[in-house]
Amino acid sequence: MTVWLQVIGVTLIAAGVLLTFITALGMLRLGSLFSRMHASTKPQVLGLGLMCAGLALVIQKPHLAATLVLVVMMQFFVAPISAHMLGRATYRLGQTGDDAIVVDEYAEDIERARKGLADGDPSRIV
Repeated sequence: MTVWLQVIGVTLIAAGVLLTFITALGMLRLGSLFSRMHASTKPQVLGLGLMCAGLALVIQKPHLAATLVLVVMMQFFVAPISAHMLGRATYRLGQTGDDAIVVDEYAEDIERARKGLADGDPSRIV
């Protein structure tokens, strides 16, 4: 039974390494910031999860598996938040480029908030 768990673990680690390699290729080849953010968060988080699951199967120690679960959970929380904050900061600085955004709904919200601040009516601020 132990040998089969180790074979499955090594397979999961290899799949995680493949997804991490795809992430690196996406970061190098994609042009816009939003495409790079997508490439850096989606497959990287799944790749880390697969590698941690494979490592837990290979080593087979409960305290290590609990630590790896915490690592994956933190990655699930941190990666989307950091990507959102990076995208928001880039948008507010005007560094996104005109071709990266097709429909800009955020600009309408910002304009509405500016009008609310200019009128001095705090109830109109979004």
